[in-house]
Amino acid sequence: MAPLPLQISEDEVEITAMRAQGAGGQNVNKVSSAVHLRFDVAASSLPEGVKERLLALRDTRITQDGVVVIKAQQYRSQELNRADALERLNALVNSVAVPPRVRRATKPTYGSQQRRLQSKTQRGETKALRGRVRDGS
Repeated sequence: MAPLPLQISEDEVEITAMRAQGAGGQNVNKVSSAVHLRFDVAASSLPEGVKERLLALRDTRITQDGVVVIKAQQYRSQELNRADALERLNALVNSVAVPPRVRRATKPTYGSQQRRLQSKTQRGETKALRGRVRDGS
């Protein structure tokens, strides 16, 4: 059974409204519909393993101080952008919620080694035939 997805509560994030960028007519200059979400990973209530994996991600949304910054401006209403930012944060956290499986090294089978060597020999013979024709005399 898969573990329940992690949900980050709204009191752990700092959300600030601002004006959206880009074209949008008269409304875009008056209404603060875009949302900046800031989430401090170190100060959060996430399990330690999840915090470590989240901070280890090479994601441009995570600052060097360990703060996740998400900007949402897809929708025209602030409420929808707020919900979108929280949804994206939860998706980011849940992407590292399950620890990766440990890879155990295995040896190739004897048969697969033999097949590999046989194909290398065959390839070498094919390439040798491509060379300049030498006179046998």
